Amino acid sequence: MSWTALLLAGSRPGTDPFASAHGTDLKPLIPAAGAPMVARPARALLACEGTDRLLVLSQAPERIAAVLPDDPRIAFAPSRESIAATIEALCADPQTRFPLLVTTADHALLTSAMIEQFAADASSADLAIGLVAEVDLLARLPGSRRTWIGFRGGRYSGANLFWLGSRDVICAVRLWRSVEQDRKKGWRLLFAFGPAVLLGAVLKLRTLDQTLAALGRRLGIAVRAVRMADPLAAVDVDKEADLQLAERLIAGDS
Repeated sequence: MSWTALLLAGSRPGTDPFASAHGTDLKPLIPAAGAPMVARPARALLACEGTDRLLVLSQAPERIAAVLPDDPRIAFAPSRESIAATIEALCADPQTRFPLLVTTADHALLTSAMIEQFAADASSADLAIGLVAEVDLLARLPGSRRTWIGFRGGRYSGANLFWLGSRDVICAVRLWRSVEQDRKKGWRLLFAFGPAVLLGAVLKLRTLDQTLAALGRRLGIAVRAVRMADPLAAVDVDKEADLQLAERLIAGDS
């Protein structure tokens, strides 16, 4: 099994205080344990035999390229105004080779083992989303604070891993684009999927799998949750505390 990997390495408009505090205007170039943050997920993706191509999406491709390995599988494409807009354009491009495995430059703890588990579990879906159960992350990192979405049977946080199995997922990407600015507000995301999905989640009437099955029926595609075996897949680097945690974990100090 092989895939095209998308590494999202763009920047939001305006000044990023987090990046500025580390001497750069690009968040993907913030140093994490001695290496630019973007280099870590890039190396993990390139270490996977299934990665046929690594497409890096950025507004500053030359600067990102300067810190990545010299590998013929790496190519660059411009980021658009948002993540969803960028992915929608790729899905609509007839030259895009599916499946797509999508992750982000701030996934500093991403490993090839995480990627391979995710791809194996996602491969039969049109759309798959990597998730970490709250109970698993808190067992590994007590007191960890993440954005959680609750269902009957437990709460989950995203792992910044997405599988787009075919061009049919463009309907889901367009829905995502319509609510992208509210991605940290779980109830608004669920509302976009329909009142029944929202009500089922709010009242804990549906499990995670039942909720995604309902979403898939609404969109006419097969949607799956991939529960990550390594709970550290839920740790991305959005702020200084995240960076300090990631550096401790990279150093082997939990």
